Amino acid sequence: TLSLHDALPIFFRWLILLLLLGAVVSFAFYAGTGQTKYRRYGLITLKWTLIAAFGFFAVLILERIA
Repeated sequence: TLSLHDALPIFFRWLILLLLLGAVVSFAFYAGTGQTKYRRYGLITLKWTLIAAFGFFAVLILERIA
């Protein structure tokens, strides 16, 4: 069985992957329909995904240092 310490990185990697996929789908909808709301959704999703990813990897790096 996985411990919580082992399961959290897997969860966050999948979460980041799914959020990136959501941003790609939003940009595809924008390309298909031309509605700017999909571009806005894609940019917001991408922004928060990158912030979460940088935070996640910062924690991983700090764990390695400590």
